[in-house]
Amino acid sequence: MESPQKTKTGLNLPAGMNQTSLRLETFSSSFRGISTLSSPSKSTCSDRFIPCRSSSRLHAFDLQDKEPTTPVKEGGNEAYSRLLKSELFGSDFVSNSLSPAGGGGGQGSASSPMSPCTSNMLRFKTDRSNSSPCSPFSPSILGNDNGLSSDSSPPPKPPRKVPKTPHKVLDAPSLQDDFYLNVVDWSSQNVLAVGLGTCVYLWSASNSKVTKLCDLGPNDSVCSLQWTREGSYISVGTSHGQVQVWDGTQCKRVRTMGGHQTRTGVLAWNSRILSSGSRDRNILQHDIRVQSDYVSKLVGHKSEVCGLKWSHDDRELASGGNDNQLLVWNNHSQQPILKLTEHTAAVKAITWSPHQSSLFASGGGTADRCIRFWNTTNGHQLNSIDTGSQVCNLAWSKNVNEIVSTHGYSQNQIMLWKYPSMAKVATLTGHSMRVLYLATSPDGQTIVTGAGDETLRFWNVFPSVKMQTPVRDTGLWSLGRTQIR
Repeated sequence: MESPQKTKTGLNLPAGMNQTSLRLETFSSSFRGISTLSSPSKSTCSDRFIPCRSSSRLHAFDLQDKEPTTPVKEGGNEAYSRLLKSELFGSDFVSNSLSPAGGGGGQGSASSPMSPCTSNMLRFKTDRSNSSPCSPFSPSILGNDNGLSSDSSPPPKPPRKVPKTPHKVLDAPSLQDDFYLNVVDWSSQNVLAVGLGTCVYLWSASNSKVTKLCDLGPNDSVCSLQWTREGSYISVGTSHGQVQVWDGTQCKRVRTMGGHQTRTGVLAWNSRILSSGSRDRNILQHDIRVQSDYVSKLVGHKSEVCGLKWSHDDRELASGGNDNQLLVWNNHSQQPILKLTEHTAAVKAITWSPHQSSLFASGGGTADRCIRFWNTTNGHQLNSIDTGSQVCNLAWSKNVNEIVSTHGYSQNQIMLWKYPSMAKVATLTGHSMRVLYLATSPDGQTIVTGAGDETLRFWNVFPSVKMQTPVRDTGLWSLGRTQIR
């Protein structure tokens, strides 16, 4: 017969050992170990160390196997939450948080300082540039990096349309092809003055009426024109070196002033002083309120003076010459306060900014081709742009912060620039010869250009001050021509 111990336990026990001496311990569902056999008087030893899970930061390595304990708020949107986490922390964070090993409640909740930023700890950064978008708001779809909808930012402003053809063309026979002359000017009363040979003609832009102002005779010719700022009087520089002042409304000569030895190629008015530049290399300051021909003489150029412009506040006068020099003068000295020698060709084109004081631009001839910007406060050159062609004229718009330039060799183009980026707004062509003359209408919207091809062309290039809207293309007007005399 079988012994009682075998019937109970199914084990054959040695003599002297009972069932209580055998201890069976279970550590987990997948591992069982048997403790050492010992007498009741000896302590139990284990050969494995089992750490305390409550003191381990398993959430930092996505090792927790607990289910999320934080309840979802009533009315919450799990899909939106996953989408937001994906855009903020990447797709890896979302996949980890959804997997059984992802961090949930307890120490792995959003309130922990180690989550969610540590979910990518010791991982390679995922390159999403070549992968498919993980959401409809992916940056690869919107083309931006912030992952936000494009509706949140205003749409880009469309470029302003500039008509490519002139809206009016005037025939101007005997318009000289001479780089050093300045025989076109537009008054504040909307009257255009043009010097053609020995005569000066006035064209009214309001009614297209043409009036002959004067004829200098067969032994003289018109070299320069300049209206006063009020638009009532016009000064005329002659090839004999005289400076005449005429009443534009009465067509009557008011004053004749001498002083130059040869032709007067450029004139510039400020509020009360008329400055004249000549081939004799001198600049004369005329005051029609006094009897003398001129009140002061500015000597500094070594060749013909061909560029002359007063600043809008009447404080500074910029002059350019065929000696490649650009000089700046003030009212208190007969010596230039600045001598700028960066140009490598004659400087005829000069314009002052109506939007910022002490800022002006100058343009160089064929060997230079650059538009340069200057700060007269410190004499520094601010910028230089190579236009690719001879710079004949510059005009700074009073309506917008843009500049128009006219060019000669070799492209004979008209260019519109945005300041200060100097991005090209438009390039206009139409003249077959150098665009030597430029003037701006009183409203600041239209420019007129003249060339040796004996034409004057009117272009709508600038918006109005109030509307700032694109001007209409009225190119059909260019089909017909009007003769200015």
